[in-house]
Amino acid sequence: MSLEPPPEHPVADTAAYRRALGGFATGVCVVTADSEAGPLGITINSFTSVSLTPRLVLWCLDERSDRWPVFAAAQTFAIHMLPSTDRAVANRFAKGVSVLEPGEFVRPAEGPPGLPEALVRLTCTTHERIQMGDHLIIVGRVTGFEDRGGEALTYFRGRYGVATEPQA
Repeated sequence: MSLEPPPEHPVADTAAYRRALGGFATGVCVVTADSEAGPLGITINSFTSVSLTPRLVLWCLDERSDRWPVFAAAQTFAIHMLPSTDRAVANRFAKGVSVLEPGEFVRPAEGPPGLPEALVRLTCTTHERIQMGDHLIIVGRVTGFEDRGGEALTYFRGRYGVATEPQA
């Protein structure tokens, strides 16, 4: 049996390229930071661990985002890995209302606002910013974390899914 290579898409076919990238299942995160209007959130799925020593993570911010000014300049931020029950939270911060109202966030003694239902919360200081294409890569130094476990919200082929806690 011989395998034929798949047909190539023209570079200009952005929609096809986005669909192809959707073949990589990701977790869903919300990043929070303080702004002049109050605590702000943005949904991302471009998150990865960079280093254990030092503890570094990164995420990417689209330069067309209406929240670019806040997150591109933030010195501290928190990354929240969402539980499977937080689809509405993911949708809310993906587009539309992004300011957190009183009671929707927790405020640690020091640091950025936090989402109380997150499976994992990473508190970060900005380590480096790298402009790459149409996105800003934000590298954060993890200064603290909380992990409560549970089923995680995932995103695959344009739809939400669930990753279950592995059994021992």
